[in-house]
Amino acid sequence: MMTAIKVNLTVLQSLSPPDGSTRYVNQVVEGAPDAVTMRFFSWRTALLGRYDVFHVHWPELLIRAPRPLKARLRRGALYALLLRARLQRIPIVRTAHNLTPHEAGHDAETRALDALDARTALIIRLNPTTPVEPESRAVTILHGHYRDRFRSMPLPDPVQGRILYFGLIRPYKGVETLLQVFRALPDPDLALRIVGRPSSGLGEIISTQAARDARISSVLRFVSDEELVVEVGGAELVVLPYREMHNSGVLLVALSLDRPVLVPSTASNLALAEEVGPDWIYLYEGELTPEILLGTLERMRAAGPRPRPQLSGRDWKTLGLQSYHTYLRALQLTGRTAGRSIR
Repeated sequence: MMTAIKVNLTVLQSLSPPDGSTRYVNQVVEGAPDAVTMRFFSWRTALLGRYDVFHVHWPELLIRAPRPLKARLRRGALYALLLRARLQRIPIVRTAHNLTPHEAGHDAETRALDALDARTALIIRLNPTTPVEPESRAVTILHGHYRDRFRSMPLPDPVQGRILYFGLIRPYKGVETLLQVFRALPDPDLALRIVGRPSSGLGEIISTQAARDARISSVLRFVSDEELVVEVGGAELVVLPYREMHNSGVLLVALSLDRPVLVPSTASNLALAEEVGPDWIYLYEGELTPEILLGTLERMRAAGPRPRPQLSGRDWKTLGLQSYHTYLRALQLTGRTAGRSIR
């Protein structure tokens, strides 16, 4: 009996190569089936290299640069890449990590991103609440969990009263609000830990607040996976007070390590809360307040032991196979023949 034919594909990811950490690209590559060969982004590869599918993540990062001239050159390169994709029928697949860029760009950037969107064959959404126009372009492939990644790393017991924020520290993530809310709580048995690399100016703010309140401590740098597991494991509650939140790898890290999380109430967070089961994701409306934070701690403690968060169907091998079939569908839509087939 003949086995099903598999098509070998070369996919250019708009990302730098894996570094062995929990970065999204590391999990994407590890989960890819053998039929997929990954290449990683450079403008030379994008414009001159050989690949079957171009997979875009955070497209604004392709064309942003600290100097206006360099940004203009990157926009020009993007238009050249789109022309190549049209002439050679190279399909573009984009993962919609966010609804819009976290930091708004100018008109020229918006026009370039609109041109990219117009050439995109399929859009992968990481949760079913992401709107895609037209809907026929949408493919839902959930964000993966990190249980396999952390399985061999010792997980400490949570410390009662320890509240944790972790991940990149950027203005839209609301760390300043969390500091103000925490300092309004007088309980000496509470502690706030902030772990992650801050963007410009935020590190000084955190350090200043920590100097004023001995209950606040921080590690203001990128931490290894082993350090991350220790920090998350030691938390009684993870708080992510983002002003904008649609998809969050940080939230999946916390759930993968069985730590409850307090997050804003959004459609995507509501859907995930229903998926993982009760008393793992606590939601709040509006701005975070001391009453919300204290009330969440009380509710969480009252809940007592519960089953682990339900994350089945989010392993990266399953998601990699789903991505592979998405690439094949994109090739069919553009009428392009992929690389050699194998049996």
